[in-house]
Amino acid sequence: MEVKSFVVWDYVVFAALFIISSGIGVFFAIKERKKATSREFLVGGRQMSFGPVALSLTASFMSAVTVLGTPSDVYRFGASFVVFFIAYALVIIFTSELFLPVFYRSGITSTYEYLQLRFNKLVRYAATVIYIVQTILYTGVVVYAPALALNQVTGFDLWGSVFATGIVCTFYCTLGGLKAVVWTDAFQMVVMIVGFLTVLIQGSAYAGGLHNVLEHSRNGSRLNIFDFDPDPLRRHTFWTISVGGTFTWLGIYGVNQSTIQRCISCKTEKHAKLALYFNLLGLWVILLCAVFSGLIMYSYFRDCDPWTSGIISAPDQLMPYFVMEIFPTMPGLPGLFVACAFSGTLSTVAASINALATVTFEDFVKSCFPHLSDKLSTWISKGLCLLFGVLCTSMAMAASLMGGVIQAALSIHGMCGGPMLGLFSLGILFPFVNWKGALGGLLSGITLSFWVAIGAFIYPAPASKTWPLPLSTDQCVSLNETEPMSPPALTSRPAIAETWYSLSYLYYSAVGCLGCIAAGIIISFLTGHQSGQDIQPLLIRPVCNLFCFWSKKYKTLCWCGVQHDSGTEQENLENGNTWKQGDESVLQNGLKQESLVHLPGYDPKDKSYTNMALEKITHF
Repeated sequence: MEVKSFVVWDYVVFAALFIISSGIGVFFAIKERKKATSREFLVGGRQMSFGPVALSLTASFMSAVTVLGTPSDVYRFGASFVVFFIAYALVIIFTSELFLPVFYRSGITSTYEYLQLRFNKLVRYAATVIYIVQTILYTGVVVYAPALALNQVTGFDLWGSVFATGIVCTFYCTLGGLKAVVWTDAFQMVVMIVGFLTVLIQGSAYAGGLHNVLEHSRNGSRLNIFDFDPDPLRRHTFWTISVGGTFTWLGIYGVNQSTIQRCISCKTEKHAKLALYFNLLGLWVILLCAVFSGLIMYSYFRDCDPWTSGIISAPDQLMPYFVMEIFPTMPGLPGLFVACAFSGTLSTVAASINALATVTFEDFVKSCFPHLSDKLSTWISKGLCLLFGVLCTSMAMAASLMGGVIQAALSIHGMCGGPMLGLFSLGILFPFVNWKGALGGLLSGITLSFWVAIGAFIYPAPASKTWPLPLSTDQCVSLNETEPMSPPALTSRPAIAETWYSLSYLYYSAVGCLGCIAAGIIISFLTGHQSGQDIQPLLIRPVCNLFCFWSKKYKTLCWCGVQHDSGTEQENLENGNTWKQGDESVLQNGLKQESLVHLPGYDPKDKSYTNMALEKITHF
């Protein structure tokens, strides 16, 4: 394959992204230098507004894997990917109405603090370790995979981009903390949108307009979006995407430290919810841009597919190759697209480094050294950012030895995210679940999800369930002609490989989540369920109220003894009082009195909870 190199203007545009991102870190390091507390560094003083947080949330989860992988997926499998439109909406609704209120009102900094409040330290530490390992692995691959794709197509230096990404992210995270991450993400989100728009406009022009793109896509069966086949073995159908996609994204979004950390940095719960709902608009915009980019690519390459003809060696190289094809005489614009792809990478890596530093500081350092000074806490937080920046960059080097890195990373992310979603669901929705059920459920969920995913890796699903739509090479120039691709030959396979191991990858998270919940409930009843009277009402979300609104008797029965109608609780909420426990016997989960947190106050004017009360208490 002929590698088309960058010119000077491409490097200028790409370098500008890194310079501006670093500049934002320096700006906040100087601006916030007098507010040298770990709380200010890790959660922005809990005074962020919803606008930049919404942009940051979108940028953090739309990595370069999305920028490069989604158009490629649409090109090969069709536009059914757009059904994620529904999954994203469900994820945001569940996150903002089910999980966020519990996390926000409990005043936590690490989501895993909740697990200690609800269960005990052992459950908290187990979940934290799983999150740290999962995030380091995923972040390293997010850095390496796009760098490899861009290197092979554009000639952009592979290790130069890997180390530049790691160094710049670590630099502005360590200097500026969460505020630098949020505002840099907002800038990078704008770059991603601009990069996509340039590709959409120029690509549509090459294809003869949007009408031609849709016509070619229809003729190539790329617009068969709504496939209601209930078969869970099919890679993408309406049900696998809308149901399985909801579990997958809720596992890595709804209870993810990176998301919740941004939400609790907002000044009020209302701002946090607005950030999530405005972020949904951003997710939809990025999704539509990526889907249309894939359709435009198909229209352009419909008679000469560069993948099956051997021009490129991997599907992830389709988008960079397409950009170099449509911008041959426009210096700077290929650099803008690379900046677009790496904006996704930078935002994801920065969010991960900041979240890793937060959970490590809150869950391990503060537990071991509870009386650290503000100055020392801040320096430790910065040191953790530096440490995890080095680890994530090192993981990118290790990812070069892993083979199919993107698919492996996303599978591992879903495999860990599903059981974690199940664990938090056990705590928030099922008051009778005890710590033994929670820990046993977590281990059961991880075992199930890893079992199906590793089995699928060893015994890939039949081609009939996963093979791409037809791709043509009729008009390709015969330079390095290769044999047409054919489905891989199936060797001797166990019977389970045709069913369990062939499950759509989008259901891995659902398997882990539901397995965790089922095992947690069973183990809790076998070992003696938790008494609802021992649980603080604010740790439980009484969703049964939605279904039993017509009967107070049945509502109270579903509360399982939790005092949701406690007058004391309501009084505390309305008066902005703090949530404190008088003695250790109130929560019989092995929780020490000093580890309990305060409840942010209630603002009757805004009809929302605010972090102002928590700030005053903290500095009392």
